[in-house]
Amino acid sequence: MSRTSVQPTEEAADAKPVDTASLSHGLKQRHLSMIALGGVIGAGLFVGSGTAIAAAGPSIVLAYAISGALVMLVMRMLGEMAAAYPASGSFSVHAERGIGPWAGFTAGWSFWFLLCVAVGLEGIGAAGIVHAWVPGVPEWAWVALFMLLFTGTNLTAVKNFGEFEFWFATLKVGAIVLFLVIGILAVLGVLPDVDAPGMSNLTGHGGFMPNGTEGLIVGLLASVFAYGGLETVTIAAAESEHPVQGVAKAVRTAMWRIALFYVGSMAVVVVLLPWTSKEIPTKGPYVATLDHLGIPAAGQIMNVVVLIALLSAMNANIYGASRMATSLVSRGMGPKAVGATYGSVPRIAVTLSAVFGFVCVLLSYWRPDDVFAWLLNTIGAIILVVWFFIAFSQLVLRRKLEREAPQKLVVKMWAYPYLTIVALVGMVAVFVLMAREADTRVQLYYTGGLTVVLAVIGYARQKAAEKR
Repeated sequence: MSRTSVQPTEEAADAKPVDTASLSHGLKQRHLSMIALGGVIGAGLFVGSGTAIAAAGPSIVLAYAISGALVMLVMRMLGEMAAAYPASGSFSVHAERGIGPWAGFTAGWSFWFLLCVAVGLEGIGAAGIVHAWVPGVPEWAWVALFMLLFTGTNLTAVKNFGEFEFWFATLKVGAIVLFLVIGILAVLGVLPDVDAPGMSNLTGHGGFMPNGTEGLIVGLLASVFAYGGLETVTIAAAESEHPVQGVAKAVRTAMWRIALFYVGSMAVVVVLLPWTSKEIPTKGPYVATLDHLGIPAAGQIMNVVVLIALLSAMNANIYGASRMATSLVSRGMGPKAVGATYGSVPRIAVTLSAVFGFVCVLLSYWRPDDVFAWLLNTIGAIILVVWFFIAFSQLVLRRKLEREAPQKLVVKMWAYPYLTIVALVGMVAVFVLMAREADTRVQLYYTGGLTVVLAVIGYARQKAAEKR
């Protein structure tokens, strides 16, 4: 929260989520704090960043800084609305309030689709790691086991989800902090048998931007989508003991989390290793760096960390998908049966989300070249669509809040409306950059198609409701 933000009034602090009447509020502040910290650390950071470094070279630090600035603006806007209107449906509820029911429908169901497909992808990745350790057990069996485990976790009280995520996030944060400490010591030349590299890897091998602006653009696009997962904390906050304070604290730490975990770790990697190193894209930047520093069993250590990141994401995405579906149903935007709760847990929504994820896994075996490829392309730019809804909703709702309920502005977007407009322009720029690249252009078409279909359905439902 900025220094100029108002403190929570009694009315704001006691605000209850608009769509969680049948859900419990069993998450504690420590759960939210670690969900917020762990949400930014995913497998994309540990592994996927390797290809981005190979494309952008040392300028990957700049790419992550630019995309990180955009994400910080999005999180600040989302935090402002979540503190004013706590809701399990998060940005879907805000889009409905600020733009219209069709927008809430589109944002909510597209995000549910993204999370469910992501559950399947994370299950496949986690199974691949464990299968390498225990080759006698087929990968699909590991996926089934993970699905059963986290479906079971989410079918019980929400505090169990919180406990799992608390410890998962603690391990992930501990791993990244340890990597940063080791890396900084190596940069300073403090580690034994490791010479301080100085600036040689930043200025040599073609310079800071060896592949020019094209390389930077590829790195920028990769880094933008690595930040997905931050939204879960605003969904989880609605089931916490104190939703308003919980969101405020989570948003307040967004800036240093992004700067430390993403930009900081990328800087350590490109300072210690030449960006041309073949090991960066094959092993992943973290394993390659630890191997370079002579850390024993670096590969296996990072495999464990990546496995934890994948399992954490599965757990969080089943939770997020089930709560988003429940919120949509509570607002008349889905089949009533899906939103049924038992013991304050939306068990039908949890099961449906997990089953859809497992179907995605089966499709990866049965139809890898068409149906599964279609799923991957369709989710490619959904997070950017969601961010666009967040920014546009905040642009509208801020004026309404200032006019009707200024006491609810517990978290304020910086320099409104100018930075909101800057964020919207930044998102449009990313869409344009995606359209320029062949690989991402396909994702843009598929995601755009899904968004249009959902928007048409949502608009038709809205008009039908208005006539009744």
